[in-house]
Amino acid sequence: MNTSFIGFAVLAFLAIVLLIEAVYLFWSSRHGTAVKRMDERLRALTAGGNISTEQLSILKQRLLSDSPFITRLLLHVPRVHALDRQLQQSGLRWSVARFATYTLLCALVGAVLGFLIQAPALVMTALAVVPGLLPMMILRRKRAKRVLQLERQLPDAADLISRALRAGHSFPAALGMVGEELPDPLGGEFALVFDEINYGVSMNDALLNMVNRVPVEDLRYFVIAVLIQREAGGNLAEILGSISSIIRERLKLLGKVRVLSAEGRLSAWILGVLPFAILALLSLLNPGYISVFWKDSAGVQLAAGALTMMLFGIVWMRKIVRIHV
Repeated sequence: MNTSFIGFAVLAFLAIVLLIEAVYLFWSSRHGTAVKRMDERLRALTAGGNISTEQLSILKQRLLSDSPFITRLLLHVPRVHALDRQLQQSGLRWSVARFATYTLLCALVGAVLGFLIQAPALVMTALAVVPGLLPMMILRRKRAKRVLQLERQLPDAADLISRALRAGHSFPAALGMVGEELPDPLGGEFALVFDEINYGVSMNDALLNMVNRVPVEDLRYFVIAVLIQREAGGNLAEILGSISSIIRERLKLLGKVRVLSAEGRLSAWILGVLPFAILALLSLLNPGYISVFWKDSAGVQLAAGALTMMLFGIVWMRKIVRIHV
C-alpha cells in the first residue's frame, strides 16, 4: 500500500477527530449545563429591585428584549415588569418580547383559521383570542409547577442551613452550601443570593430580592425569621429547624386535602371540558347541524349566552375545588 496514502488517511482521521472535538467544545462553551445555569443566575441578579443604584452597576441587567427599540416600546406597556417577573418565576427562558411574539403568532393562527372556515366576526374573534391565551396558560402552568417544586425543597434547605450553622459555618457560607447541594430550582435561587452577597449586596437586600423572585409564603416566613434573628439575636439553627418541621406538616396536610378533593376536581374538569368537546365532535360529524350557532342570529345569541354561563360555572367550580392550606 502506498505510504503517502496511509499518511493522508491518518491525517484525515486526526483532522476529523479534532473537528468533532472543536465543535463539542464550542457547543459546551455556549450551551452547556453549567453555562446555562450561570447565565440564568446572572440574568436574574437584579430582578428583586430592592438594591440601590450604586449596587446595580455591578450586576447584569435583566433585559426585556435584545432590541433597544423594542425594549423602549415595552417599557410603555402597563405592568410589563410584573410580566417579566412572572416569566422569571416560571423558569422559562423567555423574554417579554418573545412572550409577546408567541402570543401574537397564536392569535394570528386562530384568526387565519377563522377566515379559512368563513366564520362570522364573533366566532373569528373567539378563535383569535383563545389561541392567544395559550402562551399565558403555559406561563401560569410552568410557574405553578415551579412554585410547587420550591415548596417541596424548602424544608430540606432549612435543615441543611440549620446543620451547617450547628457545625460552625457562617450563615452566608451555609447559603452557598445550599446552592451547591440542592438541585434547581431552589438551589439556583440560594446560589444567586450567595453571589449577590459576594458582589457586595447586603444580606438583607439579597434575601428580600429572593423573596420577590420566589412567590412562596413559606420562604417569606423563612426570610423574616432570619432578618428578625439578625436584629434581635437568638438560636437561628433551632429556629430554622422549627420552620422546617412546620413546613413539612403543612405540606403533609395539603397532600391529604388534595387527595380528598381529587374527585371534585376531576368532576369540575369533566363538566368544564364536556360541552366544548361535544361541540367540536358535532362540528366534525355533522357540520350542517351545528352551523346554526354562527349562521343564524338567534343561534349566535344563544351561543353567547351559553358560553357566558359556562365560563361563569367553570370559574365557580374552580373556586370551590381550590382549598388553600
